[in-house]
Amino acid sequence: MPIPLTLGMPPSREEPRGLLTALLTRRHPTLADALDAPDHAAIGDPVVPVSALTEAPGEAAALRIVGELDVAPDAEHLSGLHPAPVRYQLECPAAELAEALAIAVPAPLTVYVDTGDLPETARALVGAGHSPGLPAGRDAGEIADFLSVLAHAGTGFAARARDAGEVLALLAATVAALRGDDVRAALAAPDPARLTGLIPEAAAAVREILLAVEVDDPAAVARDLAGLGLPPR
Repeated sequence: MPIPLTLGMPPSREEPRGLLTALLTRRHPTLADALDAPDHAAIGDPVVPVSALTEAPGEAAALRIVGELDVAPDAEHLSGLHPAPVRYQLECPAAELAEALAIAVPAPLTVYVDTGDLPETARALVGAGHSPGLPAGRDAGEIADFLSVLAHAGTGFAARARDAGEVLALLAATVAALRGDDVRAALAAPDPARLTGLIPEAAAAVREILLAVEVDDPAAVARDLAGLGLPPR
């Protein structure tokens, strides 16, 4: 049953997470590089290789990071990471999907599979309790089928985008999937006014599904989103 994402109603007193709050992220080669990232409301948890999380500088102790699994997910090694990742991320060749499905890590795991049937891969990952990663540049039909799997799954998904226009389209498509609207139409002609009109609870519901969007330059993309009519809030 579609979730009613209502427009124009008064927000609750609680202030749930906004549509762009901590949405954007990027990869960083080291913790020090992540600490130098711009402080912006739309920029969220940085992605840092697990191999770089062995000796955290003092100011990084409280940093929320996503650990990119560039080493074997050995339980003993992962238990000693500093800071401990709030989420993990894995690049997975399609031929190794079965191994990825069996991975157990001490925080949620997002898996990006390089090739193969996108919705079928998403179903397999959701069934294993992992969140699928949506690569950039997929066509509208694939994204719509992917979102039909994720719209009511408990895992959510992360995505990659090449520019602000793709981020805007992903947000619009996620809203459409939750509402039961035409996802392909939302991707083709995303409406910023419709997104800014979401009440806070509706925006928070979207963000429970769309966990993060990885881009090359989050600060620049945030500025471009504002120029497209979607300022951070």
